[in-house]
Amino acid sequence: MINNKQLIPKPLTREGFSRFGDVIEVNDKAKNFSINDGFTQRYHDLADVDVTEENGRTLINIFRSTPLEQPVRIKMMERHPLSSQAFIPMGQQPYLVVVAPKGEFDITKIKVFLASENQGVNYHKGTWHHYCLALHQVSDFIVVDRGGAGENCDVINLDGSLVIAQSED
Repeated sequence: MINNKQLIPKPLTREGFSRFGDVIEVNDKAKNFSINDGFTQRYHDLADVDVTEENGRTLINIFRSTPLEQPVRIKMMERHPLSSQAFIPMGQQPYLVVVAPKGEFDITKIKVFLASENQGVNYHKGTWHHYCLALHQVSDFIVVDRGGAGENCDVINLDGSLVIAQSED
């Protein structure tokens, strides 16, 4: 157990998040090209979706997340040892992303990011993360993850002593 510690969310960037997964967004660094007779710009291959271990298959889901009381206390973390997991917001609200590196869980390595409404995340296989944290209102997310045999969710319960600074965004 550790004393209460406040974590301040940092803006979600591709560079800052790279050790945990992919940021899914339209930007000048994304490979893109014109399709559909020039009426559509395709931003291509934005995440490394990894679901095939143990004959897994891709699932596309919608998760509806209810905001937790702020300031948010981190009481759990989870990881998916057999696959990546992507969250793509469907609305116009920012949300929080809480992660820790894959491998043996280390509470001192938890990072918090503030994702804008136009950014999704794809957690790499084995990356520790909190479930999706909607901020200001109930929010829907498209979730791409793995279906199939095998145990694909490890959960660690925490004491809530890590607190995310209240978001003004």
